[in-house]
Amino acid sequence: MEVRHLEDWKFRLDSEGEPWRRDFDDRGWEEVIVPHDWAVSFPFSRNYSSGTGYLPGGVGWYRAIFHVASTFHATSTFHTGPAEKGRRVYLHFDGVYKHSQVWCNGYYLGGRASGFCGFHLDITHCLHESGDNIIAIRVDHQDFADSRWYTGSGIVRKVSLIFQDPVYILPDSIIIESGICENNEAVFAVSAEAVNNGDADLVALSADLAVTGPGGGVYTADIGDLAAGQRRSFSLEAKIAGSRLWSPESPALYTLALGLSVPAEGGTKKLHTALPVRAGIRSIHFDPDRGFFLNGESRKIKGVCVHDDAGCLGTAVWPDVWRRRLEKLKAAGCNAIRMSHNPHMDELYDLCDEMGFLVMEEAFDEWEGCKNKWSRGHNVYPPLHQGYYEDFPFWHERDLADTVIRGRNHPSIILWSIGNEIDYPNDPYGHPLFREMAGNNDAGKPKEEMIYNPDKPNMERLGVLAAELAGIVKKYDKSRPVLVAAAFPELSSRIGFFDSLDVAGYNYREQLYREDHRRFPRLPIIGSENGHSLAAWKSVEENPFISGQFLWTGVDYMGEAGGWPVRGSAAGLLDLAGYEKAAWYRRKSIWTGEPFVYLLTRPASVGRAPPGDRCEGLFRSWDYPPGTPVEVICYTNLPGAELFHNNESRGLRECFPGVEYLSWELPFVRGGIRVEAAGASGAARDSLDSSLPGVQIGLSLWQPRIPPLPEEGPGESTYRLCQVEAEILDEAGRLCTGEAPLVSVSLTGPGKILGLENGDLSDCSEYCALRRRACRGKLIIYVLLKKSLLGENREDETILNAEADGFIPACITLRLNS
Repeated sequence: MEVRHLEDWKFRLDSEGEPWRRDFDDRGWEEVIVPHDWAVSFPFSRNYSSGTGYLPGGVGWYRAIFHVASTFHATSTFHTGPAEKGRRVYLHFDGVYKHSQVWCNGYYLGGRASGFCGFHLDITHCLHESGDNIIAIRVDHQDFADSRWYTGSGIVRKVSLIFQDPVYILPDSIIIESGICENNEAVFAVSAEAVNNGDADLVALSADLAVTGPGGGVYTADIGDLAAGQRRSFSLEAKIAGSRLWSPESPALYTLALGLSVPAEGGTKKLHTALPVRAGIRSIHFDPDRGFFLNGESRKIKGVCVHDDAGCLGTAVWPDVWRRRLEKLKAAGCNAIRMSHNPHMDELYDLCDEMGFLVMEEAFDEWEGCKNKWSRGHNVYPPLHQGYYEDFPFWHERDLADTVIRGRNHPSIILWSIGNEIDYPNDPYGHPLFREMAGNNDAGKPKEEMIYNPDKPNMERLGVLAAELAGIVKKYDKSRPVLVAAAFPELSSRIGFFDSLDVAGYNYREQLYREDHRRFPRLPIIGSENGHSLAAWKSVEENPFISGQFLWTGVDYMGEAGGWPVRGSAAGLLDLAGYEKAAWYRRKSIWTGEPFVYLLTRPASVGRAPPGDRCEGLFRSWDYPPGTPVEVICYTNLPGAELFHNNESRGLRECFPGVEYLSWELPFVRGGIRVEAAGASGAARDSLDSSLPGVQIGLSLWQPRIPPLPEEGPGESTYRLCQVEAEILDEAGRLCTGEAPLVSVSLTGPGKILGLENGDLSDCSEYCALRRRACRGKLIIYVLLKKSLLGENREDETILNAEADGFIPACITLRLNS
């Protein structure tokens, strides 16, 4: 088999005529690269929904051309002889948001309602042996207020052509389970289905499994005879001596490749080799009294929730954007990711496998009851009622099954969440047990909206639906527990919502942990969504039966905005540009043990921060008007620290229980501040100097700290994303966090600038512009290089230029392999 990505497309919004026709004239259409999110190329407007980031939806059309002759000999019927019969070509979409319809050469093939689930279509019967083959896709996202966060619009994930052998292993049938034995031995138990789409019966078909990694080898199993048009299940077992276990600290992966063969003169004849699968050896267990165990060892889950988007890229996110984010989250002590509140791009799970993150996979944010979608600001009535609930009755079983099938071989995935806050009070479900209910996000909501209304759906219905969904999960994977992320367990846990669950997920309900542990002594509990306060983490540390927590959120995201002009949520440890916020440094002081201190400041007039705040108003700066009272904040995991201002001590502060940070107040005088700390684990220091006015732009190409694993997945992209970090610097090279010049960028040489992101959620300038203001002295620039343009006898480098009024221009050379 062979896989080829379709990345170069043409696009038009709200096209007239019949773009599905093979002979449609698309010469005036925009050329785009998939993944592609059309919404971020349009202006922000308060006429759109605050819930989805003030960006439009609409109906978009895509068209692409491909040829098959060079890869796969075919006729219009694809039956050129006995050797060719049964070979098929499939078109696979990782995700199209949403309500997609697909045509090939004018033949209508089908589509998918969900924008988060992948799907594939058999296009063999439509193909032309020579000449152009035309794919046309209609994407309908007219209901732009269909979500509580930004979802994007378009072919937002990769598209692949799969050229399949006549005899093959059904990809979705492959199940890989690992077990840990004694004496450092382990086992991979692999099952799958072999399919014979050829016209000849096969005799003595056998399967082979090649395991690459410590203690690996080649293993075989007899399948037996397989008649034409039939399929048969088979299984193999691979015993691994001297195995390495997968964990966040050491994410050891093995590569498993399945093949099919038949006897031939002098040996065997290989008929098919499936795409290699990376797998890990690990065991998981959630104990109701002792919490979570990985590989037999107790550990706390230190997780964050994430949404799909990456600012100016929308939801058309390239894998290295997530690699950069995950590196930073791991450095803050994070070891787990919750995929909120929908299946994410395939490559993110691969990265979690490779980099060592535990994963809670989540399928739905709403079931058959529609949640409020705020379109004019948070809790501003009336809400709109659009969304997945319209598709749930027909599509939920297939969407959930496909989610589990796709994810069940990932060692990183440890939990299946079948829903987020489905039991949110009065949204829309209620119950007479509670005459009045308030959820965790109901500040400012009118009182009458919190009162029980017997005409709204009864929450008892949720227990029935939860049992059905849990059953679907168990049909395809029994090795991982099922949970829901509950918003109001005060009620839902009393009327059957938890009856079919393996683990109870609590959102912002730390106060119920001990009481509900007594109520449900056999049900493990985890914080499935939590605030950033130290108290929320202490409730995990101090209760051994709590497995961990997932902070809301790891990264800022678009949508769920409070009101214009703010167009997103600032709940993250990282901003939209992937830079560390003050909350990142605080979390690092809580979640890590290596000696750490970090200085931040703010005007003392801002006031002392209340416990559990999100570090608002803090800057990495020692630049204020002379004499200004300044509060100096120090985050540290050491027992105390001493502050020095221009080498003069300003006092020693101790970290008492419950203290989230150390604080000093002093009048601003230019120079520098320094903090020194020490404890049993070691010592650390940090310093911050006054800067001069900014005069230059610093450009640097982000590089991963640990080299990525070589690509072994389906196909290879013809593009490479470069992430260029830009900083506003003074003449001594110091970062000027208080400066926000308008930075313009351009390219010399081949390539495409995908966008500029500064992380400022109140900056509503158009993302399609090749200029943007720096925020706190920084922004990031995404540049795409195409491999086919940088080969032999072609220019092998691209120069990114950056300039701003009053600053020395800067440039950086980008090479394909740099």
